[in-house]
Amino acid sequence: MSGDIIVRSFSGGVFNQNGFLVSCAGTRASILVDPGAAVARMLDAAETSRLSVEAIVLTHAHIDHVEGVAAARRATAAPIWLHREDRQLYESVPLQAQWFGVQVEPLPEVDHFYDDGDLVEFGDCSLTVRFTPGHAPGHVILVGDGLALVGDCVFNGSIGRTDLPGGDLATLMRSIREKILTLPDETVLYPGHGPETTVGHERVSNPFLIPNYGGGSFA
Repeated sequence: MSGDIIVRSFSGGVFNQNGFLVSCAGTRASILVDPGAAVARMLDAAETSRLSVEAIVLTHAHIDHVEGVAAARRATAAPIWLHREDRQLYESVPLQAQWFGVQVEPLPEVDHFYDDGDLVEFGDCSLTVRFTPGHAPGHVILVGDGLALVGDCVFNGSIGRTDLPGGDLATLMRSIREKILTLPDETVLYPGHGPETTVGHERVSNPFLIPNYGGGSFA
């Protein structure tokens, strides 16, 4: 069962990246998804709400999605989850920091590598991992009942960039078609940048998707 899930978004930093505090309504168990520059506010919110952080879950390992991982680990001692195909990207974060002219703490080792179809469980709640490469080699999304945390696959009116190392446009479009557009239209999408949206809205209005998929149904 996916349980009653509460998603709180925190954005910040030079990349204006969204990190998420995802909690299970009935148990106070929670996870941190993509703790970036807003990690301090995420941790404060967890403490204020008396939430227990069970895991640090990464959709992918670009610097803006992981720059707060060290602080999150130090504060919570929670295990870090990542897809194995992004391990090299995770280990290259110091180089990514040089590319973009930002500073980042040394990252802790990843504790667990998940696969397509795995469950991320916290309290009575769970999210299903869907492998969605294209923006990054090991990108995943996390799907629950009526919601999905989609990282940098798709945004409100746009899609993830594919010009960084390991990116591939054809692969990204296939991931969107097979793993996101197959979700119910009312599914709320929480992207890594910008405001939330829905599958149905992106299906019929996203200029990067309509020329390819014509706004049709893929359920």
